[in-house]
Amino acid sequence: MRNFIITVDGKRYEVGVEEVGAESATAPAAAKPAASAAPAAAPAPAAVKNGKEVLSPFPGIVKNFLVKEGDTVKKDQPILVLEAMKMDSDITAPCDGVISFRVTKGMNVESDAVLAVIG
Repeated sequence: MRNFIITVDGKRYEVGVEEVGAESATAPAAAKPAASAAPAAAPAPAAVKNGKEVLSPFPGIVKNFLVKEGDTVKKDQPILVLEAMKMDSDITAPCDGVISFRVTKGMNVESDAVLAVIG
C-alpha cells in the first residue's frame, strides 16, 4: 500500500492506494485531514513555543487517548495508543508537563509526525 496526499476543492486528504495485479484500486479519502486537527486545540500555539513535541516513532493510526487534553502528565506516562500492522503501541510522555494533542482519534500519521506537545 502506498499513501498519498491529494487536494480536492482546496481540501487536503490522505489516501492509501493498494495495487492489485494489473488492476488499479483506489481507497476512499480519509475523513480527517491534518489541517483540521490543529485548530481543535485552542491553547496549542502557546504550548509549541515552550513545549516538547511528542513525535510518532513510526507510521500508524491513532487508536485511543490515555489522557485528556490539558491533563498534567509525568515522564514515561502512556499518553496515547498508536496502531501499526494490527499491533498497539503505547506512546509515552518524554517529560513532565501539560499535554496538548495535535492529532485526533482514527487519524493516520507518518513517522516523526507531531502527536502532541507537552509544555
